Amino acid sequence: MLAFIPENAHRVEVDGRAMLMHVPSTGLYEMDAVARDVFDLFARAGVADAAALRAELGGRHAPGALADCVASFVALDILRDAATPAAPIRIARVEDVPLSTIVLNVNTGCNLACTYCYKEDLTTPAKGEKMTFQTAVAAFELLLRQASARDRVNVVFFGGEPLTNIALIRQVVDHAEARVAELGKTVDFSLTTNGTLLSEPLVDWLDAHRFGLTVSMDGPKALHDVNRRNVGGRGTYDAVARNVRMLLGRYRSRPVGARVTLTRGVTDVLAIHDHLRGDLGFAEVGFGPATSGPVSVFNLEGAALGQVFEDMKTLGRRYVEAAIRGENIGFSNMHQLLTDIAQGTKKAVPCGAGLGMLAVDKAGDLHLCHRFVGSDQPTYGNVETGIDVPRLAGFIEGAQDRSGYGCRTCRIRSICAGGCYHESYARQGDPFAPVYHYCDLMRDWVDFGIAAYTRIMQANPDFFRRHLQPRRAQ
Repeated sequence: MLAFIPENAHRVEVDGRAMLMHVPSTGLYEMDAVARDVFDLFARAGVADAAALRAELGGRHAPGALADCVASFVALDILRDAATPAAPIRIARVEDVPLSTIVLNVNTGCNLACTYCYKEDLTTPAKGEKMTFQTAVAAFELLLRQASARDRVNVVFFGGEPLTNIALIRQVVDHAEARVAELGKTVDFSLTTNGTLLSEPLVDWLDAHRFGLTVSMDGPKALHDVNRRNVGGRGTYDAVARNVRMLLGRYRSRPVGARVTLTRGVTDVLAIHDHLRGDLGFAEVGFGPATSGPVSVFNLEGAALGQVFEDMKTLGRRYVEAAIRGENIGFSNMHQLLTDIAQGTKKAVPCGAGLGMLAVDKAGDLHLCHRFVGSDQPTYGNVETGIDVPRLAGFIEGAQDRSGYGCRTCRIRSICAGGCYHESYARQGDPFAPVYHYCDLMRDWVDFGIAAYTRIMQANPDFFRRHLQPRRAQ
């Protein structure tokens, strides 16, 4: 007697094709007529034996075909001996932290006062507390020790506004490039900026050192200026747009993206994308709905959040239409979703925070990621004394089992893995609590992605070779 394991299989109908996502591996399969019938039988009955299979399907399919299909489903743990209990969740033990990325919070000061900012240690430029060169060097040396087996390491500069401490950034770049040259490694730099402090000489310097750049910008003037204001309360669109045009006209090393924060009243996904990509010329645009910011009036809830996802699906359909023509319209949320599906992403934890990446504050203390800097959450060592591996291991190992929250039977658990730690902490006070306000929306978003992937693969499979593999290789 075999039992159906519904939490390991999810069926999505796409233009008459029955697509099966194997949930544990995120593998995607198209089911033939035999597989459809076997799947439907077990999904309906829950359990069945050989006699039931012969009685129900023997008149339609050969015994050998049925046996092969059942064996495939058993191998995928979609069918299991009814007497066999579910295996316990496998917890990968953390004995070391092989870092690839260190995030340096170079200044708590920012020259803007965006209404939705989540940073708990944020101050004005005059009160900003800057990281010292000594701390930054110790952080980079920690990265090199923990990444001894890697050929490439990453340094991310964060703030506040990181460019308010450009003197330190320049020092760190010079030091890091000299050190990796000694070791035969490569270092990549990146930062996210509000765009107000960019100048031609600075852009040329960033270009020379191949920075990965993202600009925080919320769309056309009427939308951007709602929340992204300077400390005096004035909108910043005119200054940012002017600098962005200069940046995109001069910068050659890498594509430059825009990062949009959607808040109550700033949700016109299509208009924002059209302006940032079509009018200003960003290579890609990514959207982050604000749902757990410190000022609740700006957070998206209920119907407004649902409408944002509907608008993202509308933009996603444009992405699919363009992909079939061989074009990439630069919608990074969609691109990431399709990358996860195409590459069979399998997550035990939601991101690399605490594993491949740690963030450093001005005192040199180590945090799970940049978003936790300034919060009341524990730290995990210091750049001078090293990583507190036992404490960090306890967190990462605990994060792998969210069965008490309902994640164990969720069909997108291998893509979501419970969602952002900081989002859960900020909204619910518990970094392990799933982002419940997103759950249904995310399940629908993944189904949308499965359908999009299937349609592109049928019409223009070369799109993935041209646009996903190069991104993965960077």
